Amino acid sequence: MQIDVFYDPICPWCYIGKRRLQRALGLRPAISATLHWRPFMLNPDMPPAGMERSAYLLHKFGTEARVRRLLGALEATGQTEEIAFQFDDIHHTPSTVTAHRLVHYADEHGLAEPVVESLFRSYFQEGRNIGDLDELSAIGRLVGLEGGALDAYLDSSSDVSWVREQNALAHRLGVNGVPCFLLDGELALQGAQPPEILARLLDAAAA
Repeated sequence: MQIDVFYDPICPWCYIGKRRLQRALGLRPAISATLHWRPFMLNPDMPPAGMERSAYLLHKFGTEARVRRLLGALEATGQTEEIAFQFDDIHHTPSTVTAHRLVHYADEHGLAEPVVESLFRSYFQEGRNIGDLDELSAIGRLVGLEGGALDAYLDSSSDVSWVREQNALAHRLGVNGVPCFLLDGELALQGAQPPEILARLLDAAAA
């Protein structure tokens, strides 16, 4: 079974959704699934340098009180999936174009999943700026990508247009929020649904 996962590495619900999908697959050991990570950008117009985190949150959600409520709810949900969100350690909201490029590059070497996991952990649990080339290079090297070729790729403009085309394609397919899971190109489910619901979707796709 092919599962296309539309995601953005700065989306906390995508991190939760990844964990829940893994649990769902654990509930269905007879199903062999291949995951394909598909770019979706929550902030397609974000400047390449990104922006200061608190200003971004206020612009997106309106008031500090609402931001606190939303982050508090996310922290509580994260704990149920063994994710210790450290939102206070995040000081920068990056453009995710190059992070998506890194995953695409890693996919060509069979290492997309560990890079996605490392991006989520680096951003949400360590407060690292995953728009920074040095940080992305460190993430890639950590999972086993060869440093010289990786740095040459990250320093180039390779696949920038591909990321934006993939983001546009996601919208044409009707994806307007992430995470979104598309199974064998036919059945789709949007949102970080509980593992039991995702498992029923796996059953339906397998049938």
